[in-house]
Amino acid sequence: MKFEGTKDYIATEDLRIAVNASISLERPLLVKGEPGTGKTVLAEEIARALDMPILTWHIKSTTKAQQGLYEYDAITRLRDSQLGDEKVKDVKNYIKKGKLWEAFESEKRPILLIDEIDKADIEFPNDLLQELDRMEFYVYETGETIAAEKRPVVIITSNNEKELPDAFLRRCFFHYISFPDNDTMQKIVDVHYPDIKSKLVSESLKVFYELREIPGLKKKPSTSELLDWLKLLMNEDITPEMLREKNSNNIIPPLHGALLKNEQDVHLFERLAFLARREDNQN
Repeated sequence: MKFEGTKDYIATEDLRIAVNASISLERPLLVKGEPGTGKTVLAEEIARALDMPILTWHIKSTTKAQQGLYEYDAITRLRDSQLGDEKVKDVKNYIKKGKLWEAFESEKRPILLIDEIDKADIEFPNDLLQELDRMEFYVYETGETIAAEKRPVVIITSNNEKELPDAFLRRCFFHYISFPDNDTMQKIVDVHYPDIKSKLVSESLKVFYELREIPGLKKKPSTSELLDWLKLLMNEDITPEMLREKNSNNIIPPLHGALLKNEQDVHLFERLAFLARREDNQN
């Protein structure tokens, strides 16, 4: 069982090696990288390539590790007991299975995606150590142990918003998705827009990478934002020549709202335009 990428996902050689090493070692694959570099999509494409079901656990700031195992609704059970409901006799009626439980019970070996783990509390990763190591957990309310029938392939993503505990990191195979270089990005664009004109792509990539290199930019545009921008450029019939023009009147790229995501970066470009106009007037 080897992951080689898919027709819709360009996987670099080092990424393919990391995925296959994680599967062979039966260790979680911890994937970091800039937002928009395809970390979440990676798990979906692995599932598609290897014909495996996927279960996704989206992590929020309020998410607790216990929710991935199960949740016991004691309040509803108490209310039902007061109403004389017969189902209170079976505690299982009040247990909601979490994503780990679902993955452990899967008849076919699944992909378990734990998405954006760094959003949760700092103790969240440590609280999952034993369950991810042993691939089992104990349900106190029913007295049963839930063990994985087939060990899931665990993919964990992080945007590096906070450091993860060393004990957790030791149990993972780590890979950092570097931002795609020009050649790789060209392949990604070709996959999504096979009919796009090569001259438009070439000029767009030049503008895109120049934009990312501007000092002081708060949020650099990502791959997903480039793809959105290219779609708009095609829809609006923006030509390579229009992108190539470099003067003080259009220093901000056309349809820049797809690339610049906060007012600080827009204001930065406005200041650059002002300085460029002043320099032109002085000359």
